[in-house]
Amino acid sequence: MSFAWVLAVFFLQRMAELALCRRNRRALIASGGKEFHPETYPVMVALHTFFFLSLAWESYPWRVPLDSRTTACLAGLVAVTALRYVSIATLKGRWTTRIVSVPGSKVVRAGPYRFFRHPNYLVIVLEFLLFPLLLRAPFTLVAFSLANLLVLRQRIRLEENVLRETTDYGERFS
Repeated sequence: MSFAWVLAVFFLQRMAELALCRRNRRALIASGGKEFHPETYPVMVALHTFFFLSLAWESYPWRVPLDSRTTACLAGLVAVTALRYVSIATLKGRWTTRIVSVPGSKVVRAGPYRFFRHPNYLVIVLEFLLFPLLLRAPFTLVAFSLANLLVLRQRIRLEENVLRETTDYGERFS
């Protein structure tokens, strides 16, 4: 069974998310927000771009048997995608793929942010596992999952520092 549609949907989702990110970033900056650590953004873009390219290359011709692994991965991706969009919807206009903070704002603790400090980063970790498992791309699975963990470790540290310094961080996450 051809799974080229999985790559197409994945790519289109990311393009739509980047458009939303640009719009939200402009609005946050216009409302007094400031972008922090912009030099780290190209690393994340490169990681995600090369992940997608590696996935497409390694899994070509995108034919996957319709078996229990395929079904489990697709179900996992549906759940992970739902968590991604609930996370984005919870943050509303504050969601962006960059580190942008409006001084004095409150840290969001609604929706999935009640349970996870960074639910969207959990989504990314799971996607870097599930997509390669689905498309039978073991090199992409190992190489990019490890690289992603390193990049996210730095990103979360930077983001948390910015939140502590610029927002009403509160007791719960101190």
